[in-house]
Amino acid sequence: MAVVMFTLFALVVVGYVAGKLGYLGGDFDRQLSRLVINITCPALILSSAMTGELPDRQFILPLLLISTLTYIVLTAVAFFLPRYLTKRREDEGAIGFALMFGNVGFMGYPVVASIFGHEAVFYAAVLNVVNTFAVFTVGTVLITGKNEVEGNRFEKKVLYSTPMLAAYLTMLIVALRIDNIPQFVSQPLTMLGNITVPAALLIIGSSMSQLSLRSLMGNSTVYMTTTLRLAVLPLAVHYLMTALGFSPFVVNINTVVIAMPVATYGTILCLKYEKDTTMITEVTFITTLLSMLTIPLLVTFFL
Repeated sequence: MAVVMFTLFALVVVGYVAGKLGYLGGDFDRQLSRLVINITCPALILSSAMTGELPDRQFILPLLLISTLTYIVLTAVAFFLPRYLTKRREDEGAIGFALMFGNVGFMGYPVVASIFGHEAVFYAAVLNVVNTFAVFTVGTVLITGKNEVEGNRFEKKVLYSTPMLAAYLTMLIVALRIDNIPQFVSQPLTMLGNITVPAALLIIGSSMSQLSLRSLMGNSTVYMTTTLRLAVLPLAVHYLMTALGFSPFVVNINTVVIAMPVATYGTILCLKYEKDTTMITEVTFITTLLSMLTIPLLVTFFL
């Protein structure tokens, strides 16, 4: 596990150096991010059900249920706790978003695959269905402000984005036990999906290279939020879901997904709604950096 996380970290460092040298950044990063989100990540999700042995369909409903319960708990945390972590009211929404949402798409899939095997990407994709819905409903309310009156904040097209369509199709393949997919379909999807991990990590490193030195250092609020996001909340959810009777396998995958660093969607939403990105950017960087240490520790001692 340590070797896997070091490998992931090494790719982030390469992305950081490439960003500093001008090989990555700006429009290139934005286009590469679109490629990862809309093409290679869906291919990765689909290929998880084309490994020769289908994932177990009995886990689909428990995963959807545990994810729904998890985000109900995290929603309560996101709206209640931030007021005790900062004196800046304008930062409460960003902190709430950071506490609630992990980077499932970019970091979650490769980490879950490295721990539980490639076919487990399917299980992470099932969990990500609820996560994605929550990001663009509850997450948007957190970023824009709880008392701010706007029109329809939820963009329904998110439910029909290519990653979500890939998740739906993969669940259908598993549920119907379709295991005779020809190689001329499965092999290109697998090869395309394999681009996701290195490309995503390079993008994360490149985005970090754009931060100022002060942002890289963080502050007490950033570190308190980081501790909650990477350690306290994953363990609390782990023990709560175990007490509710979910199987250890389902609980462990859900815990790893919850233990991811802050979702990059937070920064995207701040930019979209013209909110200050300082807090969300800082906590995204610090959680991404420290997750290289906390995730192996979590897996080693608690899962």
